Amino acid sequence: MNNFKSNEVSLFLDALNHPLRNEIEFLRAIILLANTEFSENIKWNGPNYSFRDEDRITMRIHPIKQIQLIFHRGAKKLEQPSSQLIQETSGLLTWKVNDRAVATFKSMLDIKKAESELSEIVKKWIEATQ
Repeated sequence: MNNFKSNEVSLFLDALNHPLRNEIEFLRAIILLANTEFSENIKWNGPNYSFRDEDRITMRIHPIKQIQLIFHRGAKKLEQPSSQLIQETSGLLTWKVNDRAVATFKSMLDIKKAESELSEIVKKWIEATQ
């Protein structure tokens, strides 16, 4: 595992010709640089990031007007923690349940404004979900 972009994901995105491709690439870089143990693949029609073979972050790239990062603990239903898995004050995350949150981006400016906070959220998420 390494922090390099997966050829599988790049080819998938090439075939899509997504209007927010630059934004997707920037998010890929932020995520992969935040943790060198991530592996990147395609799951649920978007880039997916696994840590030690456990899915942790999935990029939702449809509808094409925005990109969402879904922070989760995998596809299996697990017992809910009593509180949100991580504490963050940036306001980037919308919590669905205590172990699933979503960050939504509509432009490159949104992503650039959130870059350092997003990197910290990724690191905290991996730490909390090990």
